[in-house]
Amino acid sequence: MTGTITEAALDTTVADGDGFLGTIPAGGTFRIIDLHGNQAVDTLFYDAADLDNRYSAMDTVREQGSAYLTAGSRLLSVNLDVLATITADTCGRHDTLGGACAQESNVVRYGEHTRHQHACRETFLRYGAQVGIGARQLGHNINFFMNVPLTAEGGLTFEDGLSAPGKYVEVRAERDLYVLISNCPQLNNPCNGWNPTPVRLLGWW
Repeated sequence: MTGTITEAALDTTVADGDGFLGTIPAGGTFRIIDLHGNQAVDTLFYDAADLDNRYSAMDTVREQGSAYLTAGSRLLSVNLDVLATITADTCGRHDTLGGACAQESNVVRYGEHTRHQHACRETFLRYGAQVGIGARQLGHNINFFMNVPLTAEGGLTFEDGLSAPGKYVEVRAERDLYVLISNCPQLNNPCNGWNPTPVRLLGWW
């Protein structure tokens, strides 16, 4: 059960464009707060005992029969283990299809002039290196608070967010986990409301 903020074992703010790597023990609760609204928080989960047993968007979507994540969604690994469960969600839904921005994808989508803009993939690699997470361990991530509607033709569009200041999502770790976050710096589509902002992380265990 979630305690009060003063009882939190983790309480930190991640600046816009920055990242975070932390450990959530089995049974622990982890909350991400969208402080200013419309901020995409790119997130990966890993089994702390086996980095190759990482979050799988494909298996999560298939097993729950929904393209979006919300309260009750079980976050599955590539081995079909339940890594975590979303236990609370005041936003409504979250994306796990749009992936993380990279310098290469920015060029393809937005033009050569974006090549040197910072991107989530670089943040993942920088923070993940602390525990041995490299390019081979990166996969499709969750984009908490990000609005990526599916089109009738099966495509994806990046739209203005559904979140608002103070909205949050909470997950319960079903085993010891690493959580790797890139607080998205994207400026070329409306996923961050064209203005990346900080988020707050809380944890109870």
